[in-house]
This record gives sequence, C-alpha cells and structure tokens, in this order.
Amino acid sequence: MDRHRAGIETALSGIADEVAGDDAVSRAVRYALGGGGKRLRPVLCLAAMAAVSREPAAADRPAALRAAAAIELVHTYSLVHDDLPCMDDDVLRRGRETTHRVFGTTTAILAGFALVPLACRILADAADAIGATPDARQRVVAELCAGAGAAGMVGGQLLDLDAEREPVGMAALRRIHALKTGALFRASLRIGALLAAGTADEVTVLGHFGERLGMAFQITDDVLDETVDADALGKTPGKDRDAGKVTFVSALGASGARRAACAESAAAIALLAASGIRSELLNGLARFAVDRDR
Repeated sequence: MDRHRAGIETALSGIADEVAGDDAVSRAVRYALGGGGKRLRPVLCLAAMAAVSREPAAADRPAALRAAAAIELVHTYSLVHDDLPCMDDDVLRRGRETTHRVFGTTTAILAGFALVPLACRILADAADAIGATPDARQRVVAELCAGAGAAGMVGGQLLDLDAEREPVGMAALRRIHALKTGALFRASLRIGALLAAGTADEVTVLGHFGERLGMAFQITDDVLDETVDADALGKTPGKDRDAGKVTFVSALGASGARRAACAESAAAIALLAASGIRSELLNGLARFAVDRDR
C-alpha cells in the first residue's frame, strides 16, 4: 500500500504542476490536491489492476499511476464541496484548514468543479497510454462519472443532507453510504480491472468487493468520529451527531457498529476467495478498513 501510495503522490504532484496558472482557482486546486490522506481509492484501483493483469508490473507504470490519481481528483473535489458552509461547514480537513477557509467559498466551489473535467481528461489519456481499447477507454470514464454522479456519490450526499431533517432507518442509512462512499470505491476497483483487461466476471466481483469495502470503511468512520479526537482524525469529530444525523454508532452502538464493519470486511474477503481472485493487498485493505485508527 505504501509503495502504491508513493507512486500516486508523485502522479498527483505532476498533475498539480500541470495546473500552472497563478489565478485563485488554480492555486486552490493545487492546495486541495496537496492535502495528503490515505489515497485509498487510487490504491484500490492499482490493487485491482495488479490482481487481474497478466503483466506483473502493470500497476507500477506511470500511466497506471495517473489513471489511479484521476480517481483521487474526483474524491478531492467531493471533500472540497463537502466542507463548504452550505454542506458540512467544516474548518479542518486532513489536519489543515479547508479549501474554502483559505481561498473563500466561491473559489473553492469553482476549484471543485475544475477537478472533475480534469479527472476525466487525465483518466482518458492514461487509458490511451496504457493501451486500453477504445471501448475500455470509454467505459472507465463512464465508471468514474457514474460513481461520482447523481446515481452515486452526489446522490448519496443529497440523501445525507436530507437525513439531517428527518431521521432514517437502517435500510436508508445503508443506502446513503452505499452511494456516498461505496459507489466510488466500486468504481475505483472496476476501473482498475477494466484497465488491466480483466474478464467480465472479474470486473463484477471486484465491483461488489468495493461495495462491501466501502460500507466497512464508512461504518468505521462513524466509530472513529465518536472515539478519536481532531488531531488524530484530521477533521472535526462529532459533526454528524451535532447535525442530528443517524449514524451507525447512534443506531447500533459503538460495539455493534464495529461488529457490523467487521462483517462487511469479512464478506468482501469472502467474495474474492469464492471468485478465485488472489490479492494479499486487497485482503489487507479490507482488514485495514476496520483496523485503522484515523
């Protein structure tokens, strides 16, 4: 994971350097991309590539790293917008001031918008450089847009905001996070499999793995939000509770939420085992989703 993450940081740094303008939006884009973080979504993309590719070093190629980094651009856009005053109104992200606190709300909104077409262009060009077929090139961009759009992350964010006004049950809570978190996890893995010319079955299984992993990750996020302080978490804890949202912890208790996260992680690992896809990294990431402390 650390090796992939180092390559992703290099790719992101290169992409940030390509955003060369000295205007406020360009500076805000570079600031947002430089915030660090787990880079989990692009790591998942590379892990999926490595798991199904017939080329041992396929996930280490510069074009593969740029393709994975494109997913992080979309995730970064979501964080910039998630922190806005009209959304979660947060002042801290990854241990430093949020983008709108540094550059202003309008500039942060525009920087978020700018990251999405940049991500699509980077991904399409990287797919070409990898040697993907025209069909695969089209499909990976479509996967990224679907994971981020109204039927994915954006749709989940809307449901999450609605949940501030009216409490939801467990089924609705799971749907919120299947879209808000799970959809981009799913897309990350499917994109990696497609770029590595995986079979239809491999693409499908890895997508389902991502859905389970995303749920495990989100449930653990809810636990950490109630048990870890701001310095360790890198963002303001307790925001969902203060907003009156139902969380997995409020619904199940901390112990029940931990058990639910472990069950999702175990189900993800079982999916890989049943399919015959062998990947110590993916299995390790499923465990990391629930064992992490931030």
